[in-house]
Amino acid sequence: MSNVRPESMERITTEALADAFIEEQVAAVKAQVGDKKVLLALSGGVDSSVVAALLIKAIGKNLVCVHVSHGLLRKGEPEQVVEVFRNKMNANLVYVDAVDRFLDKLAGVAEPEQKRKIIGAEFIRVFEEEARKQQGIEFLAQGTIYPDILESGPVKAHHNVGGLPDDLKFELVEPLKFLFKDEVRVVGKALGLPDPMVYRQPFPGPGLGVRCLGAITRDRLEAVRESDAILREEFAKNGLEGKVWQYFTIVPDFKSVGVKDGKRSFEWPVILRAVNTRDAMTATVEDVPFALLQHITARITSEVKGVNRVLYDLTPKPTGTIEWE
Repeated sequence: MSNVRPESMERITTEALADAFIEEQVAAVKAQVGDKKVLLALSGGVDSSVVAALLIKAIGKNLVCVHVSHGLLRKGEPEQVVEVFRNKMNANLVYVDAVDRFLDKLAGVAEPEQKRKIIGAEFIRVFEEEARKQQGIEFLAQGTIYPDILESGPVKAHHNVGGLPDDLKFELVEPLKFLFKDEVRVVGKALGLPDPMVYRQPFPGPGLGVRCLGAITRDRLEAVRESDAILREEFAKNGLEGKVWQYFTIVPDFKSVGVKDGKRSFEWPVILRAVNTRDAMTATVEDVPFALLQHITARITSEVKGVNRVLYDLTPKPTGTIEWE
């Protein structure tokens, strides 16, 4: 099949166009798959979630979704996958608790690229093990979208499922392969997915692993997760959700002296990052009201264990990058 987006394909901008696309793809999936089973790595991100919802509509329980909980997702995200897909959509969902496995592999590893490689390779191994446990799987669904084809070729390697062994001989199912991200979101809304999932912020493949700078420790990783949740909650309360392209927290691997409850403390700083961009090639820093920054600081330093400072990153891209690792 050609990987060139058909010139006749209309941009999906409305619910009516999304409904027509869904109907067309449901028919196409049924024709391709028949009564066979399809395997999907369901991360909870926009692309894999929309593929899951679409295939559930097409083939129901013959879609086997595998969610690997590796301990590097944001607060509440694994639970959201279970709630949306198993509890509400009645999906055939396999939930794999691999937190200890991933964090043990990452122990003592500080170099960013090595961390990325470990996370990617371990994901492939876990997913392969789950794939081999299943019976009658002949197809592999992927959340490939059109920019992936333009940038990376036909296999969506950054989801890591492209690294499965050849002997599994899965045929690919890629119903979103001609859509851009904004179109995927319109389709997701039409399929009934919740807004926090449809409009989920861009999130790096290694997750919080690249926001817990240096060698990952469980306590510092938890500080990243909890401070990130506070930042997202406060941005939503104050009208910045959807206005700011990406915002998150970082916890570096060093400590500074502070004072808590009248006593000397020696704890980590939390760095706040909030940027706007059109293409991720350049980025500007959001001018967050100072009073809001003070409020977020007060919450983080009082609610997040092991933290005594909050810093705001004022660096645009260039010279900085959006992520720190």
